[in-house]
Amino acid sequence: MEEKVRVVVDAMGGDNAPGEIVKGAVDAVNSRGDIEVILTGRQDRIEAELAKYTYGSDRIRVVHCEQVIETAEPPVQAISRKKNSSMVVGMNMVKHGEADAIVSAGNSGALLVGGQTVVGRIRGVERPALAPLIPTEDGVALLIDAGANVDARPSHLVQFAQMGSIYMEDVIGIRQPRTAILNIGAEEEKGNALVRETYPLLQSCEGIHFNGSIEAREIPHGGADVIVCDGFAGNIVLKLYEGLSSTLLKKVKQGMMSSLRSKIGALLIQNALRETLRSFDVSEYGGAPLLGCKGLLVKTHGSASANDVKNSIIQCVTFKQQGINDRIREHIGRGRDRG
Repeated sequence: MEEKVRVVVDAMGGDNAPGEIVKGAVDAVNSRGDIEVILTGRQDRIEAELAKYTYGSDRIRVVHCEQVIETAEPPVQAISRKKNSSMVVGMNMVKHGEADAIVSAGNSGALLVGGQTVVGRIRGVERPALAPLIPTEDGVALLIDAGANVDARPSHLVQFAQMGSIYMEDVIGIRQPRTAILNIGAEEEKGNALVRETYPLLQSCEGIHFNGSIEAREIPHGGADVIVCDGFAGNIVLKLYEGLSSTLLKKVKQGMMSSLRSKIGALLIQNALRETLRSFDVSEYGGAPLLGCKGLLVKTHGSASANDVKNSIIQCVTFKQQGINDRIREHIGRGRDRG
């Protein structure tokens, strides 16, 4: 019998909850046979959404939670005070082995705090890091960290490089992924104090293939497979990427529909155009895993669509099957995990 990956989905998190969240969960289980979804949140609202769809009743179940962590709530207070929230209940299920992963479009800060305080860090990992995949000319690159640690030390960035390299090799299948540090120039002496101090550490780090610095303009051209940075710079890159990607997709579609001639041209190349546009749609690549925690937490953005949620759930399957946490534990961890 095929082993199923159990994914908790925070049905109340995000701007489009629970509608788009539930639809994404249904789409995920209908697309693959190796997924079970546990929807946490207000049962009546979730079941009202589920009633709209057809799916295997043994593939999705609902766990009722009275509380919801709102987007603007202070993360530490939200985690400590709302023990019966859809997010905290889901994280506890991961902690206790009742689920393999949790996906949430909810409060980012709360998910990051909960990742460390509820689920716990792998021993030896100093800071977990958010690591989204972003599209490039050649495929995808991993941006790490994308917002979990706005202040970081050189030792944190070295671990980000190690965890990111493991992820790209085992999940994406890129052998010896090229790793670079985000910088304002290619020269070794360029950059702020953090970058200059980290650079030689990455040069001497075993297990990664360090290619030096990368400027932001080189990221879309596929200049590296793993881009290492602190969460402040990484989040700016990610948000610009998301905004520019959606704007370009919109403008291309508008241009193709602007005249009869362009419509005819679009009709002739529609299949190739559709595939090209899809490759630069960030929603196709799932959410951002929080690497370095004992269990898998995946953060998808607050305005997540059903497609975002679906791909984030599917992403968890590969992560589980490839044993990424075991690999991180093997290369970075020391002894038992931190609770």
